[in-house]
Amino acid sequence: MSGERLDEQTIAMRAAKEFQDGMVVNLGMGIPMLCTALVPEGREVLFHSENGVIGFGATITNPEDADIDLLNAQGQPVYAKPGICFVDHADSFVMIRGGHVDITVLGALQVSAKGDLANWRMPGKQYGSIGGGMDLAFRARKVIVCMTHTAKDGTPKVVRECSLPLTAPGSVDLIITDLGVIDVTPEGLVLKEVAPGWAPQDVQELTDAPLGLDPALREVDLVS
Repeated sequence: MSGERLDEQTIAMRAAKEFQDGMVVNLGMGIPMLCTALVPEGREVLFHSENGVIGFGATITNPEDADIDLLNAQGQPVYAKPGICFVDHADSFVMIRGGHVDITVLGALQVSAKGDLANWRMPGKQYGSIGGGMDLAFRARKVIVCMTHTAKDGTPKVVRECSLPLTAPGSVDLIITDLGVIDVTPEGLVLKEVAPGWAPQDVQELTDAPLGLDPALREVDLVS
């Protein structure tokens, strides 16, 4: 019997567990941006934004606290943390292209068994959104994808081969979905953690690509 799917907060919390003290982390739109408020206690993480804000804090939900000149790459107001700095847009991309971003957390439409990433053009849409995600997917030291395991129509988003236009081939290192955590290895995809109440075979049924099983397979681990 399958259990409940993980909510977006839990997916983001599991991703934030990957952040280590002193890392520079870039967050994509959607679920990844929730990570700003979920860094494990005691860890100092510098959040980097393509628009040139480095070291910002959590997203502001109270409009009275917002500064319209202090926004993340998604256009959301964020808190200023001690040490926050601002750089030219070009310098922000120098950090990305120079390999100075330790982790990027991105959303995805599809991820293949080889770690190919497709996240810039929706199915059936003539135009997409080409931007910093391509630079980040190629140059960040580690690429984590946070997404739902299936699309709204129920089709798998973890696939053998991407049918959508690629953002970057072979770029994804770790996939975190509402059903579990999947490692991308040279030998293929390995299911490391499953959502409570879900058996590995349940996850495989909703996955187009074959999944190997980690010998230490366990429920999704949120302990830092």
